[in-house]
Amino acid sequence: MILEINDLSNPDLEIFTNLTDVALRRRLEPEQGIFMAESFNVIDRAIRAGNSPIAFLVSPRWLEKLSHTLSIHDIPADGGNFPIYLAEENVLEELTGFHLHRGAMAAMERPVLLPAKEMLSNPKIHRVLVLEDLVDHTNVGACFRSAAALQIDLVLITPSCADPLYRRSVRVSMGTVFQVPWTRIDKWPNLEVFHETGFHTAALALSEDSISLDDFSATDQVLSPTSRLALIMGTEGDGLRKRTIAQADSVVKIPMTGGVDSLNVAAASAVAIWETRYRTPNQGC
Repeated sequence: MILEINDLSNPDLEIFTNLTDVALRRRLEPEQGIFMAESFNVIDRAIRAGNSPIAFLVSPRWLEKLSHTLSIHDIPADGGNFPIYLAEENVLEELTGFHLHRGAMAAMERPVLLPAKEMLSNPKIHRVLVLEDLVDHTNVGACFRSAAALQIDLVLITPSCADPLYRRSVRVSMGTVFQVPWTRIDKWPNLEVFHETGFHTAALALSEDSISLDDFSATDQVLSPTSRLALIMGTEGDGLRKRTIAQADSVVKIPMTGGVDSLNVAAASAVAIWETRYRTPNQGC
């Protein structure tokens, strides 16, 4: 059903308010069991991945395109049981706190996350990306986009890592956060769960015992057709925790030139994922 917004104090609109307040949304969205999908492409990918919408927000000029997107998923043009809140763009900006320049937004139900050990036990999982304590939602989204593009089977995030389903993370990932299975690790650092499920853990860090990514990518831990590898990336400022590095099977660094000592975590993850990608027996090197 299409509902024109006439009163911004309507309690049904509360899920769309204060969207620019990161600290507030970080608490409210998980508590409410929701996340925000912004843009038609992201909404499409979210629904395609099995996420259920709650309500939509759109301006009149984008209503037809939203209706078309919904029709792809057999949802009536007027949203059916899902309300479509309609208002001019200046009203939407007043409601959300920012200009809705990507056309439409949807509040959606959060998926239930499976235990990390259960997901790691899946024999089809060969490559895992672990994000430790990343605080920048942009970096989280960029890491997910690389994970989707470069054959990562599973992403695990630590308890203090930024929310992959936060609006900015989802947008930067271009909706690929819905394509790669992921879950949170309950306790960290605790790498025992990887050892129990047959994974070799590689911590990306600059330390005295680090080996070059070139050398590591030539080992059986990477090249064997039965290899199972978990790449662990650290937070933007301090990198990985010392306890994480101490527990890892290998400590790996990306060779640098030009006086640069490290890359942004999103760039570093893309390089490491590609260099250690899983190669099926007929792919070779």
